Amino acid sequence: MAKTSTRAHKSTTSASASKSKVNGPIAAAPANNQRRETDSMGEMFVPSEALYGATTQRAVLNFPISLRPIPQAQIEAHILLKKCCAQANAQLGELAHDKAKAIVAACDQLLREFAQPAPRGMPHPLMQHFPIDVFQTGSGTSTNMNVNEVVANVAAQRAGKAIGSKDHIHPNDHSNYGQSSNDTFPSSMQIAGALAIFKQLIPAMEQLAKSLEAKAKQWDNVVKIGRTHLMDATPIRLGQEFSGYAAAIRLGITRARSACSALASNMPIGGTAVGTGINTHLKFGRTVCAKLTVETGVKFIEAKNHFEAQSTRDCVVEAHAHLKTIAVSLTKIANDIRWLGSGPRCGLFELSLPATQPGSSIMPGKVNPVICESVMMVACQVIGNDAAITTAGLGGIGSLLELNVAMPVMSERLVESIQLLANASKMFCEKCLDGLLLNEAEATGTVEKSLMMCTALAPVIGYDNAAKVAKEAFKSGETVREYVLRNKMIEPKRLAKLLDATSMTKPGGKGPGGG
Repeated sequence: MAKTSTRAHKSTTSASASKSKVNGPIAAAPANNQRRETDSMGEMFVPSEALYGATTQRAVLNFPISLRPIPQAQIEAHILLKKCCAQANAQLGELAHDKAKAIVAACDQLLREFAQPAPRGMPHPLMQHFPIDVFQTGSGTSTNMNVNEVVANVAAQRAGKAIGSKDHIHPNDHSNYGQSSNDTFPSSMQIAGALAIFKQLIPAMEQLAKSLEAKAKQWDNVVKIGRTHLMDATPIRLGQEFSGYAAAIRLGITRARSACSALASNMPIGGTAVGTGINTHLKFGRTVCAKLTVETGVKFIEAKNHFEAQSTRDCVVEAHAHLKTIAVSLTKIANDIRWLGSGPRCGLFELSLPATQPGSSIMPGKVNPVICESVMMVACQVIGNDAAITTAGLGGIGSLLELNVAMPVMSERLVESIQLLANASKMFCEKCLDGLLLNEAEATGTVEKSLMMCTALAPVIGYDNAAKVAKEAFKSGETVREYVLRNKMIEPKRLAKLLDATSMTKPGGKGPGGG
């Protein structure tokens, strides 16, 4: 940032200091640490080092609800959108080139600073200039004006002018030229979601799929007993089990791409206030989308119908439904693995999960499937987020006539779900799946004991007789093989073929000649 912003960062050496100087009530700040600004509603005092202006400060004071700002991902997306809008307006002859150049330079400076990592566990220092609560005006107008004001003030700094001066770049007349909060905010939430899926979620899921596929290949010859309803079933190879998990993640990647497309292919930008495109160039929306595509590598497409794109958030509901499905898939895999790793002496213990931390404060030596549990809790949150997004998209709640008025909470929940799923996938892979070990004796040792081996006898002796074998063998404590041999029901050589466990795991497997 320019000099004033740098001083602001240096002077706020703690989170509490930052809150008192930038986010705190104006009345508590000394008079010499404020500047006087005006907006369309009149005068407002703003912290002197804040890069935002009067309209933002009103929102800060109006909405002290969650103390959670709009996600950084959307703030960055909104800044990127402002850059592309300025470029499009200049290209179309709607905005003077010097004004557009100043806006683009300010946006680039902000995006470069956001690209610098924040201290671990701390918000990015720049986020002090974007303090408005998630639970604000439902159209996101406050955040749009927040970004407009910050961009204008950074441009002022770069031109050697004071923060708050609007003669160089005006927040409304220049930063927001040809735009409305009603098309920029939904556009930036879609940009943020699409980019997070493209850059974070899909790569993490690719890593997860490859890890599962490696296990499926490694354990393809390990024959174990299958279980349905948690009860003994016919044999299955451990590799087959893991191939199912890998396929679920591959399908999840397809769903993630569909979610990305749902967000990127229906961009509201260009509709301005109510979808009619008032005060903007006819080619503005498509030009902005083309520039976003070049900037990001994601194909953004202007909405075919701006009235739908702005009056609903169905594309977000659709995208998050795919994310919810991914979360459900993860629960299946994580839960199966914690079952297969249960024990070590009184559970299944077919697998050994990596020991990542002590499992109990009272039981020495206990190790729990904590990584699996973490994944399960992520899914709980994503499913909750889906309920919030669906509700916010409902007609009469969020979607009212020409505009959805519950967008900020939808945006926060969307971004959180993507980030949670991406982080959980990466963690699950690196801290659990990659370190899974096979306990082969436990995994394979129950196959011969299973009474469901009698399934392979049914085509030969009939279902009823096979059921009788299972019941009588259970009573006598024998295996199916032992019971059948003792009662001389099937010739030994044929029985050996029928009860070949590996054969039962192959297509068409039913004993002799199977698979």
